[in-house]
Amino acid sequence: MNIFLLNLLVAVLWAALWGSFTLFQLSAGFVLGFLVLWLLQPLFGVQDKYFLRAFRVVRLMLFFVYDLAVSSIRVAYDVLTPTDYSNPKIIKMPLDVKSDIEILLVTNLISLTPGTLSLDVTPDRKTLLVHAMFADDPDAVIASLKQGTERMVKEVFE
Repeated sequence: MNIFLLNLLVAVLWAALWGSFTLFQLSAGFVLGFLVLWLLQPLFGVQDKYFLRAFRVVRLMLFFVYDLAVSSIRVAYDVLTPTDYSNPKIIKMPLDVKSDIEILLVTNLISLTPGTLSLDVTPDRKTLLVHAMFADDPDAVIASLKQGTERMVKEVFE
């Protein structure tokens, strides 16, 4: 049984009951369906990874929004103040993620965060070249990226 499709069906039924197929009603139905299916999970007799993956996706999105806000403030502060705090470097970050979609997601999330830019992935797909605006300690930048973005992306696809 595909829990995600069942959740979509509950969302559509919810919107049909309200007689309004708006984004708000479909979203409300989806969230309500998710909660109901999560509560009824023991009745299905299986532990589905759908709920864990959904939690991890939401956690990744919240982490990215937080990281985006903090990085934006840091870059804006550096641009708007007379003192230049940046120390740009190109660093080599070893990759733990293996699949194409994981590498794509990690590189895009890094590039979307102000102050960092993914430049290239080596042909063996084991190293990512990253331009970091604030790289006083390149090892700390690598550790931060690996413990944050890469770890969370890897957990989503486990």
